[in-house]
Amino acid sequence: MARSATPAAPKSAKPPRAQSRSASRPTPAPRPAGPPQPKVKPDATAAPESARPDLEAAPERALPDAQAAPESAQPNAKPSPAPPLSPAKARRLADFYRQMLLIRRFEERAGRSYTQALIGGYLHLNLGEEAFIVGAAAAMKPTDYLFTNYREHGFAIARGADPGRVMAELYGRADGLSKGWGGSMHMFDLEHRLMGGYGIVGGQLPLATGAALAIDYRGGGEAVVATMGDGTTNIGAFHESLNIAALWNLPIVYLVDNNELGMGTTVERSSAQPDLHKRAAAYKMASARVNGLDPDAVYLATRHALTRARAGRPFLLEVMTVRLKGHSVVDPASYRSAEEAALALSRDPLARAAAQLVESGAATPAQLDVWDQQAHDAVAQAERFAKASPLPPVDALFDHTYATPVPNESRRLPGDPLFPIPPEALCLLPNDYYEGGRTASAAGDAPAAGASLATAGAGRGAAA
Repeated sequence: MARSATPAAPKSAKPPRAQSRSASRPTPAPRPAGPPQPKVKPDATAAPESARPDLEAAPERALPDAQAAPESAQPNAKPSPAPPLSPAKARRLADFYRQMLLIRRFEERAGRSYTQALIGGYLHLNLGEEAFIVGAAAAMKPTDYLFTNYREHGFAIARGADPGRVMAELYGRADGLSKGWGGSMHMFDLEHRLMGGYGIVGGQLPLATGAALAIDYRGGGEAVVATMGDGTTNIGAFHESLNIAALWNLPIVYLVDNNELGMGTTVERSSAQPDLHKRAAAYKMASARVNGLDPDAVYLATRHALTRARAGRPFLLEVMTVRLKGHSVVDPASYRSAEEAALALSRDPLARAAAQLVESGAATPAQLDVWDQQAHDAVAQAERFAKASPLPPVDALFDHTYATPVPNESRRLPGDPLFPIPPEALCLLPNDYYEGGRTASAAGDAPAAGASLATAGAGRGAAA
């Protein structure tokens, strides 16, 4: 192909500039004296505010800084007297404190019961997370649905379940919330719309999102709250659920219980983005972080999130909490140093709420003692109820496996034959089959002494 005959411009030729840029710039204002300020690199991935009209921030009073160090952790800070509380807030905080006390004493009793072999399986306690639980539950309406994980005893109580039935479920008794089938990790209470604790990490998230879709489909003012631990934000179901909720504008709030440890691994070591609430930006979903040691802050933030969710704008709320003990009762938490364990204890939300009530004049130390004794009495009554409850009968082992009858559902117990035995073959069964509690045929036929299926079968084969 022939080249163009147009001669190339000389390399030294450059187009003339229309105007110097510096000539059109305004004269910069003089910089204030002081050290040079670091340059801030703009976030290239953030969408402009005009493109995200629905992402207004939650009220500042509802979202206190969860990362602010406590006064006790600041050596030069002088504690200031607590400001007086308004009558409404004083009543609310006192009610929150009594609920937190009940959950704390309940979990302490459950931990002792586990060491006494009264509770089987796994046991994950809410010690240190009581403020998060009562604040979030108080913001929910009775008609809202709650899906949570395996650390759900406190949520069951905060939603209104009888502590006796919660303890009975831990003991595996028939009067438990799940009739003794669920134990610690799988509580279910349809009356209070607790749609289950789930032992699989993140197993509740697709189900909670589906429940929000059902609400949106049929209409109504309900909303869904789905709680999870910080480690759950790293699994696929978390991202899939948030994506669907944002696409379809579902009435759901995702609550991340960030106690800063996924079992024994810190969030900073397991998450490239340790500010977990910021992950919602990938789905153009509003999010915020709140101090989980303050029940009133959690209440206000959750109420704000639920208001948005009911309007079809899902929300991700990260709640900064503390775990006072190990991941479960058998976890010694040896991955924590002595300093880290002491810091966790210094952040105890129960002690903080008690101090705030006394310093503000909303309660006296004597009143706190009365409430504590009432909590102990309620837990003792719950334990007596659980111990008096019967164990589920063996013949009900397969009840409630399916919501509706299923053809050919297996109800075979260990030791039972794989397939039903026809009546004409019952006479071939060994004697110990009947001695083990099985019944003979209606005709009362029984095999001869010492007979067995093998010998009987061999005799029939020879006769043939």
